[in-house]
Amino acid sequence: MTITTNSRSLSLAALTIGAAVYASSSAAMMGGGCMMGCTSTTVIDPPRGAAFADPATLPNLSTTPGVVEVNLEAKIAPVDINGTTANLQTYNGLFPGPTIKVKKGDILKVHFKNSLPYTGVNDMGMPRDMTNLHTHGLHVSPAGNADNVLVHFLSGETFDYEYDLSLHRGGNLNFYHPHVHGNVAEQVWAGQAGALEVADESAVLSGYETHTLVLKDITLSGGAPAAHTSSDFMNGKEGDTMMVNGQVNPVLAMRPGQVQRWKIVNASNARFYKLSLASHSLRVVGTDGGLLDKPYAQSTVLLSPGERVDVLVKASSTKGYYKLQALPYNRGAGDSANQQITLMTVNVTGSSLSQSLPATVDPSATRLSVPANALTRQITLSMGMGMMGGGSATINGIAFSDTEAYTITSGRETYEVWEIYNQSMMDHPFHQHVNPAQVISISGGDSAYNALYTTTPAWKDTVIVPAMGSVKLLVPVKDYGGTTVFHCHILEHEDMGMMGIWNIQ
Repeated sequence: MTITTNSRSLSLAALTIGAAVYASSSAAMMGGGCMMGCTSTTVIDPPRGAAFADPATLPNLSTTPGVVEVNLEAKIAPVDINGTTANLQTYNGLFPGPTIKVKKGDILKVHFKNSLPYTGVNDMGMPRDMTNLHTHGLHVSPAGNADNVLVHFLSGETFDYEYDLSLHRGGNLNFYHPHVHGNVAEQVWAGQAGALEVADESAVLSGYETHTLVLKDITLSGGAPAAHTSSDFMNGKEGDTMMVNGQVNPVLAMRPGQVQRWKIVNASNARFYKLSLASHSLRVVGTDGGLLDKPYAQSTVLLSPGERVDVLVKASSTKGYYKLQALPYNRGAGDSANQQITLMTVNVTGSSLSQSLPATVDPSATRLSVPANALTRQITLSMGMGMMGGGSATINGIAFSDTEAYTITSGRETYEVWEIYNQSMMDHPFHQHVNPAQVISISGGDSAYNALYTTTPAWKDTVIVPAMGSVKLLVPVKDYGGTTVFHCHILEHEDMGMMGIWNIQ
């Protein structure tokens, strides 16, 4: 083990989908439960793409009940990206990384190996082979060999992580990725990300066909991920190829009237996805931190980097192809403000299946009241131009470094209200480790996003702070002491310094 802060997929064959009868925008409305504002698009050309495939699941090496034991290796591997072979940074040679599946109460043991080659230092001055592992969303200890992002490893080193999930709520999708300050943006951009699923604690949703969707973008150059530029760090890097589970516009089959459950994670560096399924509603049943009390029908669902959402989709009674699209969303930077991209095509086909949606999901899910003795803090996110055209990204005026960081000290078993202000002209997804929060209020930004998260019993560890807007969070500081961090989850901004230290005593 080295504790340091500075030191040196699967190939997807194209599948041609034959000619079919396509639903018109009016006929497609029937049976799909579309709300006002749904995108209702007639498909003109047959979609061409691979059949949808879930990410591979990492096998459990343990035979002991309640123990999940896996091997995870960070390494360079050739991956087929839409017909082009590229050398990406992967976990176990797969893109996205294999899904880790656990349940509440498990002990998760990850035997981690760093096989990334040393190829010099990046523009942040960090050795490119230095990496580690962050379990984004897990309510576990930030100390020792658990979710300790202050532990780093160089090429050839190994480490045994261990996470006690006895206090983590069941029923949510998380994900894992590197978290070495100065290396995060490049390594996640190059492919290092995978889903981490914690099973439900009830059987309410068990009867539905379930899929995991890892949303990720990339640009290739010379058979490798395109290099970052200075403007990429200021704006956040977006790719020109958008994928679901490493596939470009895969085709997912549904039967008319079928209900499917989709667990979705935005594993991109900076791209926001405003999701819309033509002529269908997305019924949200879970958020970052777990299940909701009931389904909430949405015409669009906005996901910033690091956010997850759990949705039910009831297929139309009209057969045909329906596009899952990312609609244009202006986050204050990036091409996505003007792009409408088909991420996946749903093929409603076959015999009808009459499945109903649940009236309730998790009756124990409730919104908390703010305790009278809750401590209130102000956190301000800022961007600016520095010397020689370089940029700065700060929290309360301080850019995170090895020697300086804005630091919060909290008492364990308390409640705090965090007022987060955004003084820049672009949105920032704010992520705090260890403890999920509930959103009290949001000023500015997307109205549907704000209404969903400020009125439902949603637990969030990542929330959009709108450009020149603000967010107020109720943060329970529970169970674990130790040192962890909070930061912008536009990963380039994190690497530039928009990160702070959180000491929990």
